[in-house]
Amino acid sequence: MSTEITAHYADGVERTRLTRSPHGRLEFLRTQEILRRTLPKNAKVLDVGGAMGVHAEWLAQDGHRVHLIDPVPDHVEAAAQLPGVTAAIGDARQLDTEDNSVDVVLLFGPLYHLTDPRDRQTAIGEAKRVLRTGGQVFAAGISRYLTLMELGTNGGITQINESDVDEVVRTGRYNEHAGFVETHFHTADELAQELGGFSDITVFGVEGPAWPTLDATNNDEHIDGAIRAARLVETDPHLIHASAHLLARARLT
Repeated sequence: MSTEITAHYADGVERTRLTRSPHGRLEFLRTQEILRRTLPKNAKVLDVGGAMGVHAEWLAQDGHRVHLIDPVPDHVEAAAQLPGVTAAIGDARQLDTEDNSVDVVLLFGPLYHLTDPRDRQTAIGEAKRVLRTGGQVFAAGISRYLTLMELGTNGGITQINESDVDEVVRTGRYNEHAGFVETHFHTADELAQELGGFSDITVFGVEGPAWPTLDATNNDEHIDGAIRAARLVETDPHLIHASAHLLARARLT
């Protein structure tokens, strides 16, 4: 991981990202919902790039055995303090985990921080290696249309950054124009194609079409309706990219 990315996360930004706003809480609740539909009981979960353990914590509370891997030392230190969670410094491209040894792999970060497609394939190959037959991988991507929707809603598209927004929509290359580090933004088809070594691949739109309104109004009263809207169109090919984040689920057979 680059020093730029390490520095970005070293300030604790991930500690509150999914709790400090209605949009963040919507993403968190929808991610929980999608995972809980198919997770087996008492699963052995490898949370790769799991940051400070925002998902590892509730997974452990649900009875799963969770080991978290992250390249940022502060993240690992924080996650290791969570009940039922173990944590270690590591890289998605070279997991220190035995073959065929886990039931679930979470990739909630590696596939957008790894901007080289060869690195993404290496990380996916590592997830496949450590999964048991029948195991599941959940891989997150950022929607290629995120900054278009975000900046279009808050009036942030200007003559200065319009070409940057256009580039990420066309190519997936995000160049830090809206305050985040350099990343790769996916389409749903692209994310599914990258998981082509798995079967039963489904890509979900996480937040659905109402998340820009939550950002604009900062109103928790709208979250329930936003969740219901997201659920209704979560795999609709016409609306899946209205979500800020995509979540792919696939199985190793």
